[in-house]
Amino acid sequence: MTRETELFDGVMTSRRSIRRFLPTPVERRVVEDILRAARHAPSGSNIQPWQVTVLTGAPLAELGDAVVAASREEPEAHEEEWPYYPRTWSEPYLGRRRKVGWDLYALLGVEKGDREGTRRHFERNYRFFGAPVALVFTIDRVMERGSWLDYGMFVQNVMLAARARGLDTCAQGAFGKYHRVVSRVLRLPEDRMLVCAMALGHADPDAPENGLRTVRAEVEDFTEFRGFPAAVALPAVPPLD
Repeated sequence: MTRETELFDGVMTSRRSIRRFLPTPVERRVVEDILRAARHAPSGSNIQPWQVTVLTGAPLAELGDAVVAASREEPEAHEEEWPYYPRTWSEPYLGRRRKVGWDLYALLGVEKGDREGTRRHFERNYRFFGAPVALVFTIDRVMERGSWLDYGMFVQNVMLAARARGLDTCAQGAFGKYHRVVSRVLRLPEDRMLVCAMALGHADPDAPENGLRTVRAEVEDFTEFRGFPAAVALPAVPPLD
């Protein structure tokens, strides 16, 4: 394994969803560098379907205030424009979702059935977990599933480019329910559709929720190899005297 491979794998494996950030500012040039690198994500016929609105300071606070107000005052008046999660859950997906939820709330000290504690934590989504920078990703409504696949690769590139620069992120689908509020506050044209949002900044090292470590399936759990020679187990190497 080369040094370059180790560094790249380290960026991928150290990327985590951070849920509490320090107020340390992130300069515009750094965000521009991240997006400049991320734009090299592949897309069908090079159509590059991504559009990004970057917020900090007062505009970020304005969006957070508006979504929090909607979530408190009229949650029943809002619904997601497109389904992020499956309508019908099955295993192993339901079990994975429940585990990460239980693990996170355990770190936060929110017990099962504590609706107020759950609401308070979930509401922090709409404040971007205290991050100094927010990115809002949108797409033209005429685009189809292929472009959404391309978009996912772009969003991943943003997260990896940020991590390579010592920054952390949290991709957020929670804004989907309040897409009309987001569109109104950001004055988005009607032909633009919300994909997701993202918090960007420096992780708070003392926040217990940032200690969450998710369990990932092993390669053999989700991969079927065909045409390759059968794997041969190597003999154990006896310890040196």
